[in-house]
Amino acid sequence: MKLSTAFSVLTSLLVAGKVQSFTAAPSSKSQVPTFLAASTADNLENKNPNNNLQLVSRRNVFQLVSATAAANAAVALGTAAPANAATGANDGLLPDLPASAVKDYLQYRVLLQISADFYMWELQKNVGDIDNWGEVGQLFQVNNNKGQGNPSRIEREFTNTMRIFSLSMPPDIAEEIRDTQFKFERAMAKISKATAGIRRDLPVEIDRSLVYTAKDGWEEGRVALNEFFGELNAATGLNEMRLIPPPGPDQTSQYGRSKLRYFELVKKTKLCQNRGGPSLSQAWGQLMI
Repeated sequence: MKLSTAFSVLTSLLVAGKVQSFTAAPSSKSQVPTFLAASTADNLENKNPNNNLQLVSRRNVFQLVSATAAANAAVALGTAAPANAATGANDGLLPDLPASAVKDYLQYRVLLQISADFYMWELQKNVGDIDNWGEVGQLFQVNNNKGQGNPSRIEREFTNTMRIFSLSMPPDIAEEIRDTQFKFERAMAKISKATAGIRRDLPVEIDRSLVYTAKDGWEEGRVALNEFFGELNAATGLNEMRLIPPPGPDQTSQYGRSKLRYFELVKKTKLCQNRGGPSLSQAWGQLMI
Protein backbone atom coordinates (compact mmCIF):
# COMPACT_ATOMS: atom_id res chain seq x y z
CA MET A 1 0.00 0.00 0.00
CA LYS A 2 1.38 3.40 -0.91
CA LEU A 3 1.96 5.94 1.81
CA SER A 4 -0.65 8.34 0.44
CA THR A 5 -3.29 5.61 0.43
CA ALA A 6 -2.44 4.79 4.04
CA PHE A 7 -2.96 8.45 4.96
CA SER A 8 -6.35 8.44 3.26
CA VAL A 9 -7.44 5.27 5.03
CA LEU A 10 -6.15 6.55 8.38
CA THR A 11 -8.09 9.79 8.15
CA SER A 12 -11.23 8.02 7.01
CA LEU A 13 -11.00 5.65 9.97
CA LEU A 14 -10.44 8.55 12.34
CA VAL A 15 -13.51 10.39 11.08
CA ALA A 16 -15.57 7.22 11.28
CA GLY A 17 -14.46 6.62 14.87
CA LYS A 18 -12.68 3.35 14.03
CA VAL A 19 -9.16 4.13 15.22
CA GLN A 20 -8.05 1.55 17.75
CA SER A 21 -6.60 2.61 21.08
CA PHE A 22 -2.88 2.83 21.62
CA THR A 23 -2.37 0.29 24.38
CA ALA A 24 0.49 -1.66 25.85
CA ALA A 25 0.90 -5.40 25.47
CA PRO A 26 -1.46 -7.58 27.53
CA SER A 27 -0.36 -9.54 30.57
CA SER A 28 -0.14 -13.31 30.76
CA LYS A 29 -3.35 -13.56 32.78
CA SER A 30 -6.49 -14.30 30.82
CA GLN A 31 -10.08 -13.47 31.57
CA VAL A 32 -12.84 -14.80 29.31
CA PRO A 33 -15.79 -12.38 29.08
CA THR A 34 -18.85 -13.79 30.79
CA PHE A 35 -21.21 -13.01 27.92
CA LEU A 36 -19.14 -15.16 25.54
CA ALA A 37 -18.84 -17.95 28.09
CA ALA A 38 -22.60 -17.89 28.59
CA SER A 39 -23.20 -17.90 24.84
CA THR A 40 -20.97 -20.93 24.40
CA ALA A 41 -22.67 -22.72 27.30
CA ASP A 42 -26.07 -22.08 25.74
CA ASN A 43 -24.88 -23.63 22.48
CA LEU A 44 -23.57 -26.74 24.23
CA GLU A 45 -26.74 -27.19 26.27
CA ASN A 46 -28.98 -27.04 23.21
CA LYS A 47 -31.18 -30.11 22.90
CA ASN A 48 -30.21 -30.67 19.28
CA PRO A 49 -28.55 -34.13 19.24
CA ASN A 50 -26.02 -32.96 16.65
CA ASN A 51 -24.91 -30.09 18.87
CA ASN A 52 -21.24 -30.19 19.85
CA LEU A 53 -18.18 -27.99 19.95
CA GLN A 54 -18.37 -27.60 16.18
CA LEU A 55 -21.45 -25.39 16.68
CA VAL A 56 -19.13 -22.70 17.96
CA SER A 57 -18.70 -20.78 14.74
CA ARG A 58 -15.49 -19.28 13.42
CA ARG A 59 -16.97 -15.86 14.14
CA ASN A 60 -17.53 -16.77 17.79
CA VAL A 61 -13.97 -18.03 18.05
CA PHE A 62 -12.63 -14.75 16.67
CA GLN A 63 -14.86 -12.81 19.08
CA LEU A 64 -13.59 -14.90 21.95
CA VAL A 65 -9.94 -14.33 21.02
CA SER A 66 -10.37 -10.55 20.54
CA ALA A 67 -12.41 -10.09 23.71
CA THR A 68 -9.92 -12.15 25.73
CA ALA A 69 -7.05 -10.01 24.41
CA ALA A 70 -8.92 -6.86 25.39
CA ALA A 71 -9.56 -8.27 28.86
CA ASN A 72 -5.89 -9.15 29.21
CA ALA A 73 -4.94 -5.59 28.30
CA ALA A 74 -7.36 -4.28 30.89
CA VAL A 75 -5.77 -6.48 33.57
CA ALA A 76 -2.28 -5.34 32.60
CA LEU A 77 -3.07 -1.63 32.37
CA GLY A 78 -5.24 -1.13 35.40
CA THR A 79 -8.62 0.51 35.82
CA ALA A 80 -9.76 1.07 32.24
CA ALA A 81 -10.11 -1.07 29.16
CA PRO A 82 -9.21 0.60 25.86
CA ALA A 83 -11.76 2.59 23.87
CA ASN A 84 -12.31 -0.28 21.48
CA ALA A 85 -13.62 0.41 17.98
CA ALA A 86 -15.39 -2.98 18.14
CA THR A 87 -17.75 -1.78 20.88
CA GLY A 88 -21.37 -2.01 19.79
CA ALA A 89 -24.70 -0.60 20.87
CA ASN A 90 -25.55 -3.75 22.85
CA ASP A 91 -22.41 -3.75 25.02
CA GLY A 92 -22.28 -2.81 28.69
CA LEU A 93 -25.10 -0.55 29.85
CA LEU A 94 -25.55 1.09 26.45
CA PRO A 95 -28.96 -0.58 25.86
CA ASP A 96 -30.24 1.25 28.97
CA LEU A 97 -29.27 4.68 27.61
CA PRO A 98 -31.24 6.85 25.15
CA ALA A 99 -30.50 6.10 21.51
CA SER A 100 -28.97 9.55 21.01
CA ALA A 101 -26.58 9.00 23.93
CA VAL A 102 -25.50 5.62 22.52
CA LYS A 103 -24.90 7.17 19.11
CA ASP A 104 -22.85 10.01 20.61
CA TYR A 105 -20.75 7.64 22.71
CA LEU A 106 -19.92 5.32 19.82
CA GLN A 107 -19.09 8.31 17.63
CA TYR A 108 -16.95 10.36 20.01
CA ARG A 109 -15.28 7.96 22.46
CA VAL A 110 -12.12 7.31 20.38
CA LEU A 111 -11.73 10.96 19.38
CA LEU A 112 -12.15 11.98 23.02
CA GLN A 113 -9.37 9.63 24.08
CA ILE A 114 -7.06 11.01 21.39
CA SER A 115 -7.90 14.52 22.64
CA ALA A 116 -6.88 13.36 26.11
CA ASP A 117 -3.58 12.16 24.60
CA PHE A 118 -3.06 15.67 23.25
CA TYR A 119 -3.92 17.17 26.62
CA MET A 120 -1.35 15.07 28.42
CA TRP A 121 1.54 14.84 25.96
CA GLU A 122 1.34 18.19 24.18
CA LEU A 123 -0.61 20.77 26.17
CA GLN A 124 1.05 19.84 29.46
CA LYS A 125 4.50 20.36 27.95
CA ASN A 126 3.59 23.61 26.20
CA VAL A 127 1.97 25.10 29.30
CA GLY A 128 5.18 24.56 31.25
CA ASP A 129 7.37 26.21 28.60
CA ILE A 130 6.95 29.96 28.08
CA ASP A 131 8.50 29.71 24.62
CA ASN A 132 5.54 27.58 23.56
CA TRP A 133 2.83 29.85 24.94
CA GLY A 134 2.17 31.21 21.45
CA GLU A 135 1.01 27.72 20.45
CA VAL A 136 -1.09 27.50 23.61
CA GLY A 137 -2.77 30.79 22.80
CA GLN A 138 -3.74 29.53 19.35
CA LEU A 139 -5.76 26.74 20.96
CA PHE A 140 -8.22 29.34 22.27
CA GLN A 141 -8.48 31.45 19.11
CA VAL A 142 -11.83 31.43 17.34
CA ASN A 143 -11.57 31.39 13.56
CA ASN A 144 -14.14 33.93 12.40
CA ASN A 145 -13.27 33.50 8.73
CA LYS A 146 -16.00 35.09 6.56
CA GLY A 147 -18.31 35.31 9.54
CA GLN A 148 -18.53 31.54 9.97
CA GLY A 149 -17.35 31.64 13.58
CA ASN A 150 -15.54 28.29 13.71
CA PRO A 151 -14.88 27.26 17.33
CA SER A 152 -11.42 27.09 18.84
CA ARG A 153 -9.65 23.75 19.13
CA ILE A 154 -10.37 23.57 22.89
CA GLU A 155 -14.06 24.11 22.21
CA ARG A 156 -14.16 21.73 19.26
CA GLU A 157 -12.34 18.81 20.89
CA PHE A 158 -13.43 19.17 24.52
CA THR A 159 -16.20 21.52 25.64
CA ASN A 160 -18.50 21.07 22.63
CA THR A 161 -18.29 17.29 23.02
CA MET A 162 -19.11 17.59 26.71
CA ARG A 163 -22.08 19.75 25.78
CA ILE A 164 -23.29 17.12 23.30
CA PHE A 165 -23.29 14.43 26.00
CA SER A 166 -25.03 16.74 28.49
CA LEU A 167 -27.89 17.02 25.99
CA SER A 168 -28.20 13.33 25.11
CA MET A 169 -27.63 11.59 28.46
CA PRO A 170 -30.39 11.00 31.05
CA PRO A 171 -31.04 14.06 33.28
CA ASP A 172 -29.12 12.89 36.37
CA ILE A 173 -26.02 11.98 34.34
CA ALA A 174 -26.36 15.08 32.16
CA GLU A 175 -26.26 17.31 35.23
CA GLU A 176 -23.00 15.76 36.42
CA ILE A 177 -21.48 16.08 32.94
CA ARG A 178 -22.53 19.72 32.79
CA ASP A 179 -20.75 20.35 36.09
CA THR A 180 -17.54 18.82 34.73
CA GLN A 181 -17.89 20.96 31.61
CA PHE A 182 -18.11 24.15 33.67
CA LYS A 183 -15.08 23.11 35.72
CA PHE A 184 -13.11 22.41 32.57
CA GLU A 185 -14.10 25.74 31.02
CA ARG A 186 -12.97 27.64 34.13
CA ALA A 187 -9.64 25.82 34.05
CA MET A 188 -9.11 26.60 30.36
CA ALA A 189 -10.00 30.25 30.97
CA LYS A 190 -7.22 30.36 33.55
CA ILE A 191 -4.70 29.04 31.02
CA SER A 192 -5.96 31.37 28.30
CA LYS A 193 -5.69 34.43 30.52
CA ALA A 194 -2.19 33.55 31.72
CA THR A 195 -0.78 32.90 28.24
CA ALA A 196 -2.66 35.60 26.28
CA GLY A 197 -0.53 37.80 24.04
CA ILE A 198 2.74 36.02 24.83
CA ARG A 199 4.76 34.69 21.91
CA ARG A 200 8.34 33.65 21.39
CA ASP A 201 9.01 36.45 18.90
CA LEU A 202 7.71 39.17 21.24
CA PRO A 203 10.34 40.02 23.88
CA VAL A 204 8.17 41.01 26.84
CA GLU A 205 8.76 40.67 30.55
CA ILE A 206 6.68 37.85 31.99
CA ASP A 207 5.55 37.57 35.57
CA ARG A 208 6.76 34.18 36.81
CA SER A 209 3.52 33.74 38.74
CA LEU A 210 1.75 33.34 35.38
CA VAL A 211 3.60 30.05 34.85
CA TYR A 212 2.17 28.68 38.08
CA THR A 213 -1.28 29.99 37.12
CA ALA A 214 -1.12 28.22 33.74
CA LYS A 215 0.04 24.97 35.35
CA ASP A 216 -2.74 25.20 37.93
CA GLY A 217 -5.21 25.63 35.09
CA TRP A 218 -3.86 22.53 33.36
CA GLU A 219 -4.17 20.49 36.56
CA GLU A 220 -7.71 21.67 37.22
CA GLY A 221 -8.59 20.83 33.63
CA ARG A 222 -7.08 17.36 34.06
CA VAL A 223 -9.25 16.71 37.11
CA ALA A 224 -12.38 17.96 35.33
CA LEU A 225 -11.64 15.86 32.24
CA ASN A 226 -11.11 12.78 34.42
CA GLU A 227 -14.45 13.42 36.12
CA PHE A 228 -16.10 13.62 32.71
CA PHE A 229 -14.50 10.34 31.63
CA GLY A 230 -15.54 8.79 34.93
CA GLU A 231 -19.15 9.77 34.28
CA LEU A 232 -18.99 8.19 30.81
CA ASN A 233 -17.46 4.98 32.20
CA ALA A 234 -20.14 4.72 34.89
CA ALA A 235 -23.01 5.51 32.50
CA THR A 236 -21.91 3.01 29.84
CA GLY A 237 -20.60 0.31 32.18
CA LEU A 238 -17.70 -0.23 29.76
CA ASN A 239 -14.87 1.51 31.62
CA GLU A 240 -13.16 2.30 28.30
CA MET A 241 -12.09 5.91 28.81
CA ARG A 242 -8.60 6.19 30.29
CA LEU A 243 -8.05 8.82 32.97
CA ILE A 244 -5.03 11.13 32.82
CA PRO A 245 -2.64 10.46 35.74
CA PRO A 246 -1.10 13.36 37.69
CA PRO A 247 2.27 14.69 36.52
CA GLY A 248 5.26 12.59 37.51
CA PRO A 249 7.95 10.26 36.19
CA ASP A 250 5.48 7.36 35.89
CA GLN A 251 2.69 9.35 34.26
CA THR A 252 2.93 7.73 30.83
CA SER A 253 3.18 4.18 32.17
CA GLN A 254 0.20 4.78 34.44
CA TYR A 255 -1.78 6.19 31.53
CA GLY A 256 -1.30 2.93 29.63
CA ARG A 257 -1.29 4.33 26.10
CA SER A 258 1.53 4.58 23.57
CA LYS A 259 3.09 8.02 23.26
CA LEU A 260 5.01 6.93 20.17
CA ARG A 261 1.92 5.76 18.32
CA TYR A 262 0.08 8.96 19.23
CA PHE A 263 2.77 11.17 17.69
CA GLU A 264 2.91 8.90 14.64
CA LEU A 265 -0.81 9.50 14.21
CA VAL A 266 -0.31 13.27 14.60
CA LYS A 267 2.47 13.28 12.02
CA LYS A 268 0.54 11.27 9.45
CA THR A 269 -2.63 13.29 9.98
CA LYS A 270 -0.79 16.58 9.44
CA LEU A 271 0.86 15.23 6.31
CA CYS A 272 -2.51 14.10 4.99
CA GLN A 273 -4.01 17.52 5.74
CA ASN A 274 -1.13 19.25 3.95
CA ARG A 275 -1.98 17.20 0.87
CA GLY A 276 -5.58 18.36 0.93
CA GLY A 277 -7.20 15.75 3.16
CA PRO A 278 -8.29 12.21 2.27
CA SER A 279 -9.92 13.27 -1.00
CA LEU A 280 -6.71 14.73 -2.44
CA SER A 281 -3.99 12.81 -0.60
CA GLN A 282 -4.01 9.92 -3.03
CA ALA A 283 -3.68 12.22 -6.05
CA TRP A 284 -0.82 14.11 -4.39
CA GLY A 285 0.80 10.81 -3.50
CA GLN A 286 0.86 9.76 -7.13
CA LEU A 287 2.78 12.94 -7.94
CA MET A 288 5.15 12.97 -4.99
CA ILE A 289 6.05 9.30 -4.47
